[in-house]
Amino acid sequence: MAPRCGARHKLFTMASEPRLFLAADLAAGARLTLDREQSHYLVNVMRRREGDAVRLFNGRDGEWRARIDAGAKREARLIVETKTREQRDVLDLMLVFAPVKKARTDFIVEKAVELGAARLQPVLTARTIAERVRTERLAVLAREAAEQTERLDLPVIEDVVRLDALLGRWDSARRLVFCDEAGDEDGAPWGGEDGRAEPILQALQRFVPQPAPTLPLRGGGAAAHEEVALCALLELGLDEAAEVGAERRGGGPRRRRHG
Repeated sequence: MAPRCGARHKLFTMASEPRLFLAADLAAGARLTLDREQSHYLVNVMRRREGDAVRLFNGRDGEWRARIDAGAKREARLIVETKTREQRDVLDLMLVFAPVKKARTDFIVEKAVELGAARLQPVLTARTIAERVRTERLAVLAREAAEQTERLDLPVIEDVVRLDALLGRWDSARRLVFCDEAGDEDGAPWGGEDGRAEPILQALQRFVPQPAPTLPLRGGGAAAHEEVALCALLELGLDEAAEVGAERRGGGPRRRRHG
C-alpha cells in the first residue's frame, strides 16, 4: 500500500477514534489484521493501544466500531464489535478536471472527496501543463480524505484521458455543467475578467435527482477555444445548440485560479 500523504494527521486529536478504510467484509465478531502501513499509522502515529476503539468502513457494509486486539507495530489486529452507521447510496456526481501543479491537484482531489464526488476523472486539455498524472497517488489522497470526512465509500479514480476523447464518447443522457473561467463581457477577449455566473450549488440544484459532472478547466489546465465550444455543445444539448448556437458559460469573479 502506498504511504500516507501526511496532511491527515493534523485533523485528529488523541481523544478521537481513528477511522480506516478496509477492503475486507465487516461484521460483528470479525477478526481483521491490518497491513504494515495501517498498523504503523494506528500504533505509532495515533499511539493507540490494545483495547482502544477504531472505526472502520469498506464502502459496502456501513461503518463499524472495532477494538484493537493486539497492537504490534508491524501487524495490528482488530475485533469488529458493533455497527455505528448503515451504508447509504451516494449521488452519481463526477468531477472532470485538468491536473495542475502537484499541490493544487492534491487540493482539488481532497476537496472533491470531501464534497461527495463519486468519480474523479483527470483529463489532458490542449493547455494542460502537467505531463504525468499518478492516479495511484490520487487514490491514496482520496482514501485519506474519505477517512477524515465521515464518508462511507471511496470515489473511483479514473485513468487520465484526453478531454476531446472523453467528450467524444459522452453519454447524451448525462447532464454536464461546464465551469468556464471566462467572463461574459461582449467584445472582450475570453469574455473579460467579470461575469455573472450563478453559484455552482444553485446550478446543480436544477438537476436533482440527476446530478451533473463538473468541468473546472482553469489555470494551467485551461481549455482551448475548440474544447470550450465542444463543452458548450454538450452542455446545451446538440439539438438545442444547433438552434440557438453554442455559448460559453462564464465563471466570472467566483472562479479560483490554480496557476
